[in-house]
Amino acid sequence: MTEDRAVLERDAPGPDETVEYGPAPDQVTDLWHGTGPTVALVHGGFWRPEYDRLHLRPMANALRAAGWNVAVVEYRREPGHPDAAVEDVRAALAALGPAGGSMVVAGHSAGGHLALLASPQEAGVLALAPVADLGVAHRLDLDEGAVADFLGGPPDGRPDLDPVRLDAHAGRVTIVHGTEDGRVPVEVSESYVAAHPGVSLVRLPGAGHFVVIDPESDVWPIVLRELTALVR
Repeated sequence: MTEDRAVLERDAPGPDETVEYGPAPDQVTDLWHGTGPTVALVHGGFWRPEYDRLHLRPMANALRAAGWNVAVVEYRREPGHPDAAVEDVRAALAALGPAGGSMVVAGHSAGGHLALLASPQEAGVLALAPVADLGVAHRLDLDEGAVADFLGGPPDGRPDLDPVRLDAHAGRVTIVHGTEDGRVPVEVSESYVAAHPGVSLVRLPGAGHFVVIDPESDVWPIVLRELTALVR
């Protein structure tokens, strides 16, 4: 199946404001000011330096138009130094405010992995095609060794960074995953849900990897529905 990557190149207005949460250039969060609850978005790209937050602008604008207050988190992407990314996402989310229960964190692909690891325990999490089981992802050799490149070695060496091996997130977690995802196969999410049966898995028949972040896709209403359901 050929993945529809159109959203990655689509132009969209920039944020209302960019705030720093640390001294490094990538320690910033873009803000779209809305009137409703806050959703923090964590981008994917297999934790690689060449993929940044800009491709989430169409999603951020669509969510603001739907009434959300939107924060798009950037983080350091340093191969072999995974703690930088995890610590950054945790710090960025903490900087958004102490009321984690009123915030939903939505992460796509590798950003879904980071959302499952670093979200405040009170926050709801919407994981979109997440790399939720590093062992399975490594076995499948996703993006030609992405997991080992990120960790600096095989996942058995860092079980503390593998969501499937950790205790379940205290807040509500929903996973949305296309059954025809060629980048992160749905079996990665199925493995996570098998370990954490309290997690909801919404399978999107025939859907690929990028449509879950594309406001122009047929599945966008489902993503919006599941996101809204996580608001406390």
